[in-house]
Amino acid sequence: MAAPPIPSDRTVLVTGSSGFIGQHLVRALALRGRSVQRAQRPTGDGGIDRLHGIQSIIHLAARAHVLDDTAAAPLAAYRAANTVATLALAEQAAAAGVRRFIFISSVKVHGESTPPGRPFDENITATPHDPYALSKWEAEQGLAAIAARGAMEVVVVRPPLVYGPGVKANFAALLRAVARGWPLPLAAIDNRRSLVGIDNLVDFLLLCLDHPAAANETFLVSDGEDLSTPELLRRLGNAMSRPARLWPIPPELLTAGAALLGRRAAAERLCGNLQVDITKARTLLNWSPPVSVDEGLRRAAAGRAP
Repeated sequence: MAAPPIPSDRTVLVTGSSGFIGQHLVRALALRGRSVQRAQRPTGDGGIDRLHGIQSIIHLAARAHVLDDTAAAPLAAYRAANTVATLALAEQAAAAGVRRFIFISSVKVHGESTPPGRPFDENITATPHDPYALSKWEAEQGLAAIAARGAMEVVVVRPPLVYGPGVKANFAALLRAVARGWPLPLAAIDNRRSLVGIDNLVDFLLLCLDHPAAANETFLVSDGEDLSTPELLRRLGNAMSRPARLWPIPPELLTAGAALLGRRAAAERLCGNLQVDITKARTLLNWSPPVSVDEGLRRAAAGRAP
């Protein structure tokens, strides 16, 4: 078998390249003329076999947040994938001379919700509430130690829920519900949540690859427009030319009913606030989301599974 080509000094290694974010990111990198090396997941010790010539790494591979986790030791499983493997890869990358390591963390390191009108910013103390968020936070701390040694530049990005063509899980379920005209008891919810469209997230990651001011910084990122759950559903309906069928039920009753069905966490996400402040990204990197919420929702609806 022929040896793989030696990467150029502008090659970007993307871990988790077959995932939802990874597929969009790899396409965008190629369109920007960047050479891309793909890696689905680290090797057993967290490392990637070939790092020679790699300029930057965007580390997406992770054990994703799993609802109703059945693992015997969930924290150990998350730490192995999201903390230990991440730091092993970062150490190997630093030793190989990789210039910049971009780590996709999560807004959940800040917590599960925000008080009305008081969004998270990067200065708020981390308060991870579950094994997934804790594993991401511990990885961030380890990466900060590597950056402090001057061994490699590190950029941490904490996105909220990411949506776009090919999205799965809860957002895909909302798309199906609106598309099929299912009545949803969500009209009475008065909350605000930040989201980020995949094209906006990818645009921000591409900026972080080379912007000098991004080095050793942490960023929250979003579409820059927060929506209530009913407004999100109505605008999804507009994107599909299908009116969202919403009827009111008090949020307290909705949450109580969901708890009886073992779905309290899902109901709290639909009813609660989770906002992020992207002022730092706007001012330090002069970044603005290039795609509007309505256009992002239209693209997500156009690319949804039937």
